[in-house]
Amino acid sequence: MHGRGTLTAAALQIAATGYTETHGDAIARAPAPRRRVRWVLSWRLAAAAGAVILLVAGAVALRAAAVAPGPPVVLPTPAPSGPVVPASATGPAEVVVDVVGAVIAPGVVRLAQGSRVVDAIAAAGGATADAQVSALNLARVLVDGEQIAVPRPGEEPAPAGASAPGGADGLVDLNTADAAALDALPGIGPVLADRIVGHRQDGPFTTVDELADVAGIGPTLLERLRDLVRV
Repeated sequence: MHGRGTLTAAALQIAATGYTETHGDAIARAPAPRRRVRWVLSWRLAAAAGAVILLVAGAVALRAAAVAPGPPVVLPTPAPSGPVVPASATGPAEVVVDVVGAVIAPGVVRLAQGSRVVDAIAAAGGATADAQVSALNLARVLVDGEQIAVPRPGEEPAPAGASAPGGADGLVDLNTADAAALDALPGIGPVLADRIVGHRQDGPFTTVDELADVAGIGPTLLERLRDLVRV
């Protein structure tokens, strides 16, 4: 029994010796060193990647420029298509009337359009103690250029809306109207009224066109007065 175990051990030793001679000592053999993997980048791949990066950067820049607000645009101020109305034409309208007779301060007064006879008498200082105001319609609306005659007892009141001294046609006579009546004409103030009176002292007006000889009356004003006066 002992001799058989010795033979087995000897056989195993012979087999181990043969394996070592053929393959080397498995126990003593050092493990083979690992090979380090190195990444090698191709120049073509690098160029392609760079081109892609440039394209992406350009697209981002273009989008940012499109979204960013630009400078404000100044729109031109539209010009009015119709005729320009002077500022004075939009002011409050007024009427000019001549108040005479039994009032404290007779003369030409200027009142807002829509005023009434009672307003004209008040603007002339009010009626005197002997005025017969009951002969007038104090609530009547005034007409531009008319004359308000406040009568005294025994006097006949002037027709409503009567013009300053003139003919039956209601036009102002350039040769007989006083300065107050002339002042009531549109565009004629106290200065021009006095000039008209002074002009006719050298000789009566023979035509309405002779108003152009009065200093301060031009073609435009003459046309405005042509249908309001007579000689």
